[in-house]
Amino acid sequence: MKGKMPKFPRINLKLLIMVIVIIVAVALLVRYVPRLISGGDKQVSYAVLEEAEVPEKIVQILPRYKMLERALAAKVEDQVYVIVTRGEKLTGGYMVDIDKIVVEKDNDETKLVVHAIFTDPKPEELVPQVPSYPYIIVKTDLKELPKKIDLQVTYK
Repeated sequence: MKGKMPKFPRINLKLLIMVIVIIVAVALLVRYVPRLISGGDKQVSYAVLEEAEVPEKIVQILPRYKMLERALAAKVEDQVYVIVTRGEKLTGGYMVDIDKIVVEKDNDETKLVVHAIFTDPKPEELVPQVPSYPYIIVKTDLKELPKKIDLQVTYK
């Protein structure tokens, strides 16, 4: 007994090409339209400073801000530095890191958005039982101080 091959439906080539073009167009729109709407936000490059690399002027002003949870910028000798502080913590084990720094256009105003990662000690972790003041200082490639700085925090 010989079996017949099933008859497959004919593929409309024009319709297939149109569907592929539409899928590619939607993918491109999803990828690039948010950048156009945001006004071309610019990511800022930076380098994390060790304690010995921090300019003396920043070392002098840091005690005023270590008690607060905030981001601030300082210009020292044509270099812009960004500082993120977590405030006073009752024990050690708390950390702060910077994920990225972005310059955003907000209406006609430019603002700096600092995306920070805050890490807390695990409940079972042994930590020093002394107050701590976690902070991070980075040197950026910015030429001018921003008028406004926003801190966006992610807890890890």
